[in-house]
Amino acid sequence: MNTILVTGTNKGVGLEITRLLSLRGDRVIACCRRPLEATALAKLEGDIDIQEVSVGQDESVGQLANRLKDIPINTIINNAGTMGPEAKHQSVLDMDFSGWADTFNINTMGPVRVMQALLPNLKMTGSPKVMTVTSQMGALSLDMTSAHAYCSSKAALNKFMRLASIDLKPEGIAVGLVHPGWVRTDMGGPRAHLSPEESAAGCIEVTDALNLENTGGFWKWNGDTHDW
Repeated sequence: MNTILVTGTNKGVGLEITRLLSLRGDRVIACCRRPLEATALAKLEGDIDIQEVSVGQDESVGQLANRLKDIPINTIINNAGTMGPEAKHQSVLDMDFSGWADTFNINTMGPVRVMQALLPNLKMTGSPKVMTVTSQMGALSLDMTSAHAYCSSKAALNKFMRLASIDLKPEGIAVGLVHPGWVRTDMGGPRAHLSPEESAAGCIEVTDALNLENTGGFWKWNGDTHDW
């Protein structure tokens, strides 16, 4: 049985990742900002440890690491994220700069905070790995002129994790990125192609396949390699 920490588990893809991992017998440390309000998460069955954390706050992530300091963690799945300011206020002509900074704090720095804080836990296990849920909207190969704050935050995240894969390979830690697809969630909307369960199942398969030989990869939920 592996211990897998997942962030952003109160709804959407993160909730489904937690459910599917638990169903197959993994121990899941399910992190979210407001556990008392995560009613769907609380109803899931299995070995699930619900933990409070705000990935955008140094103190909150530090407190999480302190609570988990003696627990070996095989895998981190960084899923928590935000779409950022209103769409009309994250364009080339109109940018909510405070909202943009908050988007970077959560989407780009948040996964790094979690990874850095829990490196000691990862090093307690064999073949540790860190998978970060990103977006194709952060790929420089995709010219989608919308949600500039969100897109740029994911592009920066992709670059950091690519560099992290190089730095952490000698430590035996594999690092990867996965695009979850266009998912019917609060962020993706009702017209999206994938259900949260379909996306979550794919993200788990990609995470399972991550190792030191393919560390630094960027994949789609279906396992296909994604252009950078």
